[in-house]
Amino acid sequence: QVQLVESGGGLVQPGGSLRLSCAASGFIFSNYAMSWYRQAPGKERELVAAISSTGSTTTYADSVKGRFTISRDNAKNTMYLQMNSLKPEDTAVYFCKTLIRTNYWGQGTQVTVSS
Repeated sequence: QVQLVESGGGLVQPGGSLRLSCAASGFIFSNYAMSWYRQAPGKERELVAAISSTGSTTTYADSVKGRFTISRDNAKNTMYLQMNSLKPEDTAVYFCKTLIRTNYWGQGTQVTVSS
């Protein structure tokens, strides 16, 4: 069955960096686009970044452009989100997602940006 497992979240000071990972299993990872979403308390889940199956095309939310980088390693069945220059407003639970006839989500990893 499809499984997505996020890791790498934590507490970081403003201006700091974190790298999130999403380990995928149960499907042919290299065939599918992947994406990162986040959900802050009291807010709707929003798209952060997306990447094509080969990694050649990426898109970002305006709020993270220039600070976050999405990437993937198809040999390792893993997607990444490098987050730099973190701000308090980046605090949220971060989820990875793929669409294979239906949406599959990971369990999420908490990112807290606070001094």
